[in-house]
Amino acid sequence: MKIFVTGCCGYIGSHTCVELLEKGYEVIGLDNFSNSKRSVLDRIKQITNKEIKFYEGDMLDRNMLKKIFTENDIDMVIDFAAYKAVGDSVKKPVEYYTNNVSSVLTLLSVMQEYNVKSLVFSSSATVYGVPKIVPITEEAEIGGTTNPYGTSKLYVEGILKDLCISDPEFKICVFRYFNPVGAHQSGLIGEDPNGIPANLMPFISKVATGELECLSVFGNDYDTKDGTGVRDYIHIVDLAKAHISGVEKLNNSDGGLLIYNLGTGVGYSVLEMIKAFERVNNVKVNYKIAPRREGDIAECFADSTKANKELNWKAELGLDEMCRDAYNFSLKKY
Repeated sequence: MKIFVTGCCGYIGSHTCVELLEKGYEVIGLDNFSNSKRSVLDRIKQITNKEIKFYEGDMLDRNMLKKIFTENDIDMVIDFAAYKAVGDSVKKPVEYYTNNVSSVLTLLSVMQEYNVKSLVFSSSATVYGVPKIVPITEEAEIGGTTNPYGTSKLYVEGILKDLCISDPEFKICVFRYFNPVGAHQSGLIGEDPNGIPANLMPFISKVATGELECLSVFGNDYDTKDGTGVRDYIHIVDLAKAHISGVEKLNNSDGGLLIYNLGTGVGYSVLEMIKAFERVNNVKVNYKIAPRREGDIAECFADSTKANKELNWKAELGLDEMCRDAYNFSLKKY
């Protein structure tokens, strides 16, 4: 089975490619390296002893997509190609909507042209906005998003819903990610954003290794256990494995839209994450309290019961493994 993976060299894309290759799937990959590195391709090969058939290009380039679909007998698409920084999206909404929404429309149009009607789409817990009740189930109200990144994912979910109504042959699995962290146990791939990290764990790691001087904790006056934001952190390998379950689910599906939360169901505060990282890795993380970041919310964690039951999937790696593997990747990075 041939699976086309967009954003294949990114954080979640690279780990999912490893799981796909190790399960025997053929992977055709696309990346423009806007927030990833070419060396990831070699590292995926090191881990799996298999290669991705790779194309360098942009999802907005319709001719590039047509070339890929013409040259490969694609069975399914997994779409990871999106900008993902909440704070950045507040500053650059047009860029985020263009990249995160227009690119999906281009992809869907080409998929229709080539009669490829199976898609796994990476969405986000940000579509829930400020949750009224936690943990959050898939039946919770969506909308009221607090930043353009979340709104872009909300818009795409609406597009996918309309597409499945218009064409019942489409089989689409939407994963609402909570907060992926950690790295592959080999230390060869992990979260390595260009520039200053927008996400907590890579920032902690860069401070721990001395690459950055100090971590900014955005806000300590939220209505949470210690005043800092609470999130549901999930190990990236657990998250990647969920995509294998999603692929298998779609293969046995008659069509329609499936939506799943991917999280652990446990919320940890920013300060709890820092303390756990220090304990697990026997390091000191220098941090300071900074003003709240625009677009952030106080608390967000998942109820993943639906994914547990319908996909036969469950997050197995805990906070210690998340901290250990993230730091291991930071130390081995070259």
